Amino acid sequence: MASRSEQRMMADRLGVRAEAAEWCTIDKIPQPPAEVLRAAGHPPLRPGRLRPLGMVGAALALLFAPLVMLLSLLSDAEEALKRALATKSERERLRAKDAADRRRDALIAERGLDQVFDGNWHGDAGRFLLGWYSRSAHPERLVVAVEDGIVLAAPPKRVSVGKEKHMRVVARLSGSEAVLVDPFNGEFDTRIILVRFRDRSWLRLGTVEPRGALHKYLLRQPLADS
Repeated sequence: MASRSEQRMMADRLGVRAEAAEWCTIDKIPQPPAEVLRAAGHPPLRPGRLRPLGMVGAALALLFAPLVMLLSLLSDAEEALKRALATKSERERLRAKDAADRRRDALIAERGLDQVFDGNWHGDAGRFLLGWYSRSAHPERLVVAVEDGIVLAAPPKRVSVGKEKHMRVVARLSGSEAVLVDPFNGEFDTRIILVRFRDRSWLRLGTVEPRGALHKYLLRQPLADS
């Protein structure tokens, strides 16, 4: 996650005054109905292809994938050992955490937050989502909370390195058009941030890590209407 100074620097480069900023992604965009896709002019629904240098990086990442998997397994084994050796109070704390995680996951599914958007292609979120990769072929967006709305920035094309250097503003949403929302108002540590539009439709973003810059910013704001 970018530091506060890095966030400010990136926001200054964009010519905006940032309250908070964080790189975010979206999940795979579902296939819209044929008539919706046709009316929108058949926009791209996937990020751009990697350039040759990026493809080399992706190939190297595949080479290291077994090592990453091994480290993950070792981490899981370490966690299991910690649980086995935990004191009674620690086991109770871990059980409480597991129960909270299960409740969080159940609420995510119940509210449909495991989807990339609310599902209405004719709503504001659906129409905005259709133009996601037309504005930039890069898979990430720097989401900047500003005093009067939201600014999204990204490189015009997909890049493997130097995204901060190449980024530009790709979308602006005024406060009357959309707001950023933590759907759990800080109750759970999640990577989920919603862009909620004025018609109550929403688009789900994924932050780099739980309770990052945007979550912390939203915790300081008045609670959004449910």
